[in-house]
This record gives sequence, structure tokens and C-alpha cells, in this order.
Amino acid sequence: MSFSSKVKSEVCRYIDISKEETMALLSGIMKVSGTISLASNKQLSFKISTENPAIARLVFKLLKIHFKIHAKIMVKKNNSLKKNNVYVILINEEMGVKKLLKEVRIIKKEELFSLDYTIPQELVDCDKCKKAYIRGSFLGGGSISNPEKTYHLEFVTHHEEYAQQLSELINTYGLNSKVIQRKSSYVIYIKEGEQISDLLNIIGAYNSLFYLENIRIMKEMRNNVNRLVNCETANLSKTVNAAVRQVKSIRLIEKEIGLQRLPKNLREIAELRLKYPDESLKELGQMLNPKVGKSGVNHRLRKIEKIADELRKEGR
Repeated sequence: MSFSSKVKSEVCRYIDISKEETMALLSGIMKVSGTISLASNKQLSFKISTENPAIARLVFKLLKIHFKIHAKIMVKKNNSLKKNNVYVILINEEMGVKKLLKEVRIIKKEELFSLDYTIPQELVDCDKCKKAYIRGSFLGGGSISNPEKTYHLEFVTHHEEYAQQLSELINTYGLNSKVIQRKSSYVIYIKEGEQISDLLNIIGAYNSLFYLENIRIMKEMRNNVNRLVNCETANLSKTVNAAVRQVKSIRLIEKEIGLQRLPKNLREIAELRLKYPDESLKELGQMLNPKVGKSGVNHRLRKIEKIADELRKEGR
């Protein structure tokens, strides 16, 4: 089971909600994954299609509990290569589909066959209902990638105005969702791990939230370790290159004029560097008598390299 399916299955466990929350949740699901049909005999019907059986069970139970509707559930084979089952919840006129569609604002109350592509304010006028609506939209058209690979959460819809309104609704919680067009669809997406965690908290997917946070912590730890290793590697490489350069300069001085020509303080550090080519500047300073700090050792070695540079120029 994908991480996205696990999140949806977790969210579907919560059915102890008020009728107002149920209306908001069902409206969210139906707006993005529902199909309205009008038969030749002018009989109206509505279908909700999903590949997740938990979503089908949730919709069936909520319809039964709050609207006394015993919807029909059909199972079909998906024609795609995935070959997953598709669960279809059918609500017809005998079951009270017209009343339901008006209550959840799929169609406008005044006009029977006029679809409402907005998010009605009366369905999201409290915090619980707002969260229920976002939860329903995620169940109907949302997905989330495996956080071990990348951070990406999205809602897919086919209506631009609805996508903009859903994005604005999500962003009332301090998030930064954005809308892009993908072929004939409009996608509301979030790419930051912290904001995806916040959205999982909003829709009530707490176990998935903890799982995501654990992965974020592990990723951050790995990144910190990698940064430290890279930093240490760079520093080590810099130290080794400097030591090699210093040894070459000392050897040149030794060959051209002899180390005895150097002042005592430079001769001492030169001899130590030749004897201990792999030691750090701090460690070389500790070997001197009296001891010298890292900056003092570096200063002396720079003087030695300057002398070597002058000898190189003279030898040209």
C-alpha cells in the first residue's frame, strides 16, 4: 500500500463527526471525484468513484448515519494497467439524491441542474467544518508522495475557480499552497515537508504525521552528517595541500641556501615540518619550546614560503 493510501485509510477511520462536518466532508469528496448524470427519463443520479475501499465505506456509512441514504456500492475492475478495483457509490432519485446534492451544495438550490463550482461559505463557517472540507477534498482528489523519496502533496480538480478557492481555504492555516495547470486539470500543491506535516495535522492523519516527522528528522540528521563530513574532508584536503606545499618550499630552501641560513625561529619550525609532515599547525606549535599558537606557526611557515618564492624567482 502506498503512503498516500495509508494516509487516506487512516483519515477514514474517523466517522464520529457532526452532520455539519459530514456535509463539508462529503461536499469536498463529491466536488472532486463525483459524477452527476441525467438519464433519458430525466432521473438524476450521482456517482462517487474511488480506488480506496476505506473511502467507499466511509461515504456509505456517513450517508446512512446522517442522511438515511442506503447508497448502492458497485465494484469494477480498473481498465488501467494497475488493475486495481474501482469502488462506485451510486445515489439515485429514489434514495434522495436531489436533496443531498442541494444540502452539500453540489447543485444550486434555486436551479436544479445548475452545478455549483465554488466552496460555499456556509459549509466552512467553523474550524471543524473547514478541516472536514479539506479532508474530503484530499480523500476525493488528493495524493501524497512517499516522504522517503520527496516531499509533495497535491489536490487535483478540473475547475480553475474551485482550485483557487481550495488553495485559499488551505492557506488560511498559514500554509503556502499554490495552483498550477497540468493538462486539463488544476493542481493545488505543497512541496515543503513542514507544511505537509501541518496539512496532515489539519486533516487528522496523526499517525502518518508522526511517520513523516520521523523521516524528516532522519533526513536532517543524514544531511547534517554529510555536511560535517564534507566540511571535514575539505578542511583535511586544505591542510594536506598546505603541508605538501610547505614541505616543498622547505626542501627548496634546504637545497638552494641550506636551512642554517634561516633565522632560528623559522629553522625550528622548518625542521619540525620536515620531520612531521602530517601534523597540524596546532600540534607543531605544541612541540616548540616555548610553545607557539596556531597563528604563530602559520605566520612562520608563510615567511618560509615567501623566502622559497623569492628563490624560485631568482632561479628563473
